[in-house]
Amino acid sequence: MNKDWHSDHFCCWQCDQTLTGQRYIMRDEQPYCIKCYEDVFANSCDECAKPIGIDSKDLSYKEKHWHEHCFLCNMCKVSLVDMPFGSKNDRIFCSNCYDQAFATRCDGCGEIFRAGMKKMEYKGKQWHDKCFCCAHCHAPIGTKSFIPKNEDVYCAPCYEDKFATRCTKCKKVITTGGVTYKNEPWHRECFCCSNCQASLAGQRFTSKDEKPYCANCYGDLFAKRCNACTKPITGIGGAKFISFEDRHWHNDCFICAQCTTSLVGKGFITDGTDILCPECAKARLMAANT
Repeated sequence: MNKDWHSDHFCCWQCDQTLTGQRYIMRDEQPYCIKCYEDVFANSCDECAKPIGIDSKDLSYKEKHWHEHCFLCNMCKVSLVDMPFGSKNDRIFCSNCYDQAFATRCDGCGEIFRAGMKKMEYKGKQWHDKCFCCAHCHAPIGTKSFIPKNEDVYCAPCYEDKFATRCTKCKKVITTGGVTYKNEPWHRECFCCSNCQASLAGQRFTSKDEKPYCANCYGDLFAKRCNACTKPITGIGGAKFISFEDRHWHNDCFICAQCTTSLVGKGFITDGTDILCPECAKARLMAANT
């Protein structure tokens, strides 16, 4: 060290034992005998807890140290010297043991994801590319569109076949706004009058024997007819009508045949097919008697 000592003065900095003719180690520009150096400065092995002497390799990872022969996988005990390894909970593992114990696994096949493998993820689950498949046809979905149902995913064609709403009339899938009638779904263009086939979507309609009809067809086919104007009395929209002895009138048509005053809510007298207010009936009777 470019310094001179008497032989009995060249001593260990820790224990003062002479170092003349002995192996020694310098630390912070001071000499130490082997024993003192190992007692004071040597690291303890994380595996066997013994000091790592100067004649042993000191292998370190994250402030931990091992003898070369103690640097082993925590599970299979294979040497990790010059080998790839992983760490978990302050323990070290060879790559195979680490993968088996801690690597993420495919929710389809249960196998691990290895380096370079493509991973598909959806709602916290992950699959190998080949395992991300339609639950019905089992074809890989890849980058194609899919539809979730409960815990499964389906390609679009399979989802339509199994779950999509179908029109009661044409049985095809309803992809955009349809019509519900008696708890059954219809395409707007398929929900038609049973007689004239005109679309009933957004229109007034009524039903007969479980079949829908537009107002015009229902009136022509099934409604009573007004005894005055002969037009159908449909009642649609709240229209009121009057019935008497198997004859029927719209409220507006129920008028005196003589003076045309409304007889709704009033007394009236019939004369053949005519209905008359009491005054006109009296006048007609007097004229007939003279």
